[in-house]
Amino acid sequence: MAIPFGGENLNNPITKHMRKDSTWLYADKTIGEALEWLRQNPPGDRIIYFYVVDREMRLIGVLPTRRLLLNPPDTPLSQIMVARVIALPQSATVLEACEFFIQHHLLAFPVVDNDRRLLGVVDVDLYTEEMSDLDKREGRDHMFQLIGVHLTETQQTNPFLAFRHRFPWLLCNIGGGILAAFLSGVYQDELAWGGAVLALFIPVVLALAESVGIQSVSLALEALHGRTPTWTALGPKLGRELLTGLFLGAASALTIGLVALVWLGQGRLAICLLTGITGGVTCAALLGLAVPNLLRLLRLDPRVAAGPIALALADMATLLLYFNAARWLLP
Repeated sequence: MAIPFGGENLNNPITKHMRKDSTWLYADKTIGEALEWLRQNPPGDRIIYFYVVDREMRLIGVLPTRRLLLNPPDTPLSQIMVARVIALPQSATVLEACEFFIQHHLLAFPVVDNDRRLLGVVDVDLYTEEMSDLDKREGRDHMFQLIGVHLTETQQTNPFLAFRHRFPWLLCNIGGGILAAFLSGVYQDELAWGGAVLALFIPVVLALAESVGIQSVSLALEALHGRTPTWTALGPKLGRELLTGLFLGAASALTIGLVALVWLGQGRLAICLLTGITGGVTCAALLGLAVPNLLRLLRLDPRVAAGPIALALADMATLLLYFNAARWLLP
């Protein structure tokens, strides 16, 4: 029987929740021999799949009950088993197991060690028992994760523990703010030329880049839900996001640039805005997609870190493009 879990247990190892009474059969037996062995060794109360193993208990296949019952008794199990078995590694967490149920739509998954030896099984009860609670938490939890903190961490009664979990990701924003101030000092000549006019558009330039960055991070996290990214698949995704960011940036830049041109009558400032906004939004879109995927590929949790890292990097890229455009275009 699956052990009930709540949202606070999603990072628990799956070995704490698996059933150890999995039903397994030896691959070198026939159907008749397997049925006789099952009569002598009755399985547990619940059977979903029959797992086929070798004599060292290494998982090599899965046998649907229909095939076991409807084929001739002298048929070897190795001929009718499904050789491709989707298994959970013993290092998997409860959250990763739930993602497997969403992605593969199976009723159970075997749990194996590093040598593919069968350790146990988790069934769909693990996924369904607490889903109503998780549904209520999901929207709020995603919002907290985008700013680098888990909802459960915000509910901690110990102020020191809450501080320890939340403060490290604020360092991304603190570092970004310090670098932004540093860049303003480096480009003080451009700011001095433009005066309040150039600085006037810094908030909207950064806001556009951050908004697109958050959109890309949110979409990337949704796409990663129940899926494992690969390095080969990342390239085409970045290419598509590059074009999307370019379209978003160009449309936003044309709107802001036109307002600046009509309002202030400064063509070179409008071109500066076109360059800074188009480039900044494009970079933000790429970073918003790349950071969550890279963190997952590096076996880090993208839900916690992706938002702060992507936004800090997007701010720096946008300011660099905006200030350098001012340096090139303005006297």
